[in-house]
Amino acid sequence: MSGRVLLTGGAGFIGSSVLDALVLQGRRVTVVDDFNDYYDPRTKHENVEAAVASGLAQVVHADIRSPQTWAELDADEGWDGVIHLAARAGVRPSIRDPALYTSVNVEGTARALDWACSGSSPIPFVLASSSSVYGDEYPVPFGEDAAALSPVSPYGATKQSCEALARTWRRMRGIRAVALRFFTVYGPRQRPDLAIHKFARRIDAGEPIPVYGDGSSARDYTHIDDIVGGVLAALAAVQQDRLDHFAYNLGSDRAIRLDELIAAIEEAVGKAAVIDRQPEQLGDVKRTWADVSRAGRDLGYAPSVTFEDGLRDFVSWLRR
Repeated sequence: MSGRVLLTGGAGFIGSSVLDALVLQGRRVTVVDDFNDYYDPRTKHENVEAAVASGLAQVVHADIRSPQTWAELDADEGWDGVIHLAARAGVRPSIRDPALYTSVNVEGTARALDWACSGSSPIPFVLASSSSVYGDEYPVPFGEDAAALSPVSPYGATKQSCEALARTWRRMRGIRAVALRFFTVYGPRQRPDLAIHKFARRIDAGEPIPVYGDGSSARDYTHIDDIVGGVLAALAAVQQDRLDHFAYNLGSDRAIRLDELIAAIEEAVGKAAVIDRQPEQLGDVKRTWADVSRAGRDLGYAPSVTFEDGLRDFVSWLRR
């Protein structure tokens, strides 16, 4: 393929995994990432090393909120699409600093959409959204046609706002855009603050793990390989303008309780957990569970990595 892909947030966990898959397809990719210190920037630099070494990827170290970032990119340079993953992540940190999350996630998305529409024709746009947009108001599994989204954290609210912006740009500028709602992604390169990474690392080291609530909360854990497949399928579909809907869930179609997760990690690691019981946290939802039937019909999305296999894969990576 001769065209290029602009990938924002391409040095992070999900972004670098998408980057490697694009390079494997022989695509040329421009990554825009600010390498912020939410976790060790050295890890992010390591994430992109192989792709850059291939000669197919280049990295622009820049802030997506800055007009200068976008002014230095030519929207008429033959782009196949934009995959917009850059965002401040994490529910609990968003409660501590909602202004930062609003600035990066909402303003950054507005600038990315504006740039994608600034050339001779709009560039197809894939937006990373989140299961956090649903909140706690709906019965599971969550369907994309939920009557009114009701996030319970600033992070979820910013993702809802990003979706609203993309819908507006579709109507106003005619850009082909799709929003992918990711459900608790895990796997190699997962951020160190997320539960599976944190629990596996601490259990393996014999350290206590903080457990919020009584263990009954549940999440739809989705392996990174399935997410990457869904992102690439969405990019192809939006390029061809063959999508009937705007929003799609990417999950595993299975909810796993927190106490079940801990037991599974104990088995995968081969050690018992030391539990540090904590009260439930503000902004945490009770459960997530994705209805992926729409993504299956329109994107051919079919999650194939079982949680048990994915967890073993992650623990092997962590120990390496």
